[in-house]
Amino acid sequence: MNQEIINLFDEYTHVPLSRDEFLRRLTKLTGSLAAAVAVLPMLEVNYAHAHTVPPQDDRITTERITYPGDDCTMKGYVAKPKEKGKYGAVVVIHENRGLNPHIEDITRRVALAGYLALAPDALSPSGGTPTNEDAARDAIGKLDAQKNLNNYIKAFDYLKSREDCNLKTGCVGFCWGGAMANQLAVHVPELKAAVAYYGRQPSAEDVPKIKAAVQLHYGALDERINAGIPAYEDALKKAGTKYELYVYEGANHAFNNDTAPTRYNAAVAKLAWERTLKLFGETLK
Repeated sequence: MNQEIINLFDEYTHVPLSRDEFLRRLTKLTGSLAAAVAVLPMLEVNYAHAHTVPPQDDRITTERITYPGDDCTMKGYVAKPKEKGKYGAVVVIHENRGLNPHIEDITRRVALAGYLALAPDALSPSGGTPTNEDAARDAIGKLDAQKNLNNYIKAFDYLKSREDCNLKTGCVGFCWGGAMANQLAVHVPELKAAVAYYGRQPSAEDVPKIKAAVQLHYGALDERINAGIPAYEDALKKAGTKYELYVYEGANHAFNNDTAPTRYNAAVAKLAWERTLKLFGETLK
């Protein structure tokens, strides 16, 4: 698909643009309203593809949980191996559309790899993620940044209170969640591993606080996010932080999201996920 169209959709999902403005500009790029409407299903997510690991998979168990947040009750989705034991714990951090079926599927993938996985719903303070994605995006933008960070930090307190946790913790986040994964690396000193997919980078002055092993995944076509890579990598090198940084040629922002057909890159997503699980295996077992 025309890269201008993909970039416009990225702008719509992140700046954000109103839907009316997005459709107006999409119509201009495609040449007609009919063509714009035809393109939409190739851009927008389709959660029919969000069950690569079915919720009823008999190798794992899942549950809805709550835990104390910062002046709120946080909701979350937990998945873990069915076999009893103590497991490394991974916080899975959603994109800027909230806790949806795609992120729940990723949480099950983490569980299937042998970990206790928790996906908090950042929109719990306002009742939880709405079904309307534009409303979810708008609500994400209105979150109190410090309280939201605290709510994710408290997710580790919840995990470590469970008998099935081996007390080794990590996180993986995507887009908005990738930025949060970087922030958790800064603010949770006991964190063993932080994996950020196409997420905004932390301030260079905060990087020396990072104790976790950091793994960073970017799509080469994602100019908006990639602008922050040089300063982040320079700070990581100066701080002596253990890190891996991968920029995948031909890949867009959200290349891991298999419910977003236009931006999804199966080969790159597979490689990045293999690298993610390798890091977890080295740090959380």
